[in-house]
Amino acid sequence: MLTPPDGLCSIGELAERAGVTVKAVRFYSDNGLLPEASRSAGGHRRYGPDALGRLRLLRSLRGLGLPVREVRRVLDEEEDGVRGALEDAVAGQLRELGSQLTALRWREAGMRLVLECPPGERADRLRLIGAVAAPPSTDPMARFWRAWLPPRMPARARTAFLEVAVAQPPDDPDPAQVLAFARLNALVTRPCTGGERPQPEAHKDSGGRASAVLYAGLAQAYELAGAHLRRGGAPRPGEALDSFVDAYARAYGSRDTPAFRRLLAGQLAADPRIDRYWELTADMITAPGGPPEPTPGSAHDWLFAALDAQTAATAG
Repeated sequence: MLTPPDGLCSIGELAERAGVTVKAVRFYSDNGLLPEASRSAGGHRRYGPDALGRLRLLRSLRGLGLPVREVRRVLDEEEDGVRGALEDAVAGQLRELGSQLTALRWREAGMRLVLECPPGERADRLRLIGAVAAPPSTDPMARFWRAWLPPRMPARARTAFLEVAVAQPPDDPDPAQVLAFARLNALVTRPCTGGERPQPEAHKDSGGRASAVLYAGLAQAYELAGAHLRRGGAPRPGEALDSFVDAYARAYGSRDTPAFRRLLAGQLAADPRIDRYWELTADMITAPGGPPEPTPGSAHDWLFAALDAQTAATAG
């Protein structure tokens, strides 16, 4: 194709060289992404020598799925000699695609869950799955715990506890994990009997600072107990149990003594439990066919069993 003497080309020539439609070139021009060099005497658009390279870059950026506003930002920074907009735009697109893929995997696993269950259970399964967004949101679990934790607990301590208590659902679940999450969602969103959640005795006795001390200490104890759980170790005295008791002792302004351990064991035995929450959490985060993943609930049970056995042996 011959180059015009003035170095300019028409919209049709530019579209042909770039392998796009005239409509696409007009769209980019109308949106300010592909400036015209001039207009012919008849009012037709004319484009300069740099237009072909810019149009090819436009096509590549749009081929990545970048929205027009991101394409504009990349082009503006390229003109100014600034770098970073392209990396940011591509990273944002990757995050969006990841979210979309996760949503598709959850929908697929949910459909398999409904398809593979006995016909008599399908209506209930549909109701459970239909109440869960894709990708799933853990906001209901966070609201559940915010209502359950001590009211004067400092915001930083509350956030730290939520990071441990609210497990993140897997990106690529199997049907059993989808079912566990759906049941967990139903558990935390159902109305509470009497309008209030049963609180452990520790919530009544500890103030704001004490509750922060308590839950920070419990998080450390749960982590230590989790290591034993992963190895299949039986409950026993040791560093994990000492850390567990120390968390309560410091929160209450007391000392770790045999008498305190007996009192604590009795109190914990009488406290209300949320076993179902932790069972469903373990089902959700455990890889298919793998050993159960420890949760704060299973760690608490392990530690309480160790404390109970120790105090019983001491009393005997």
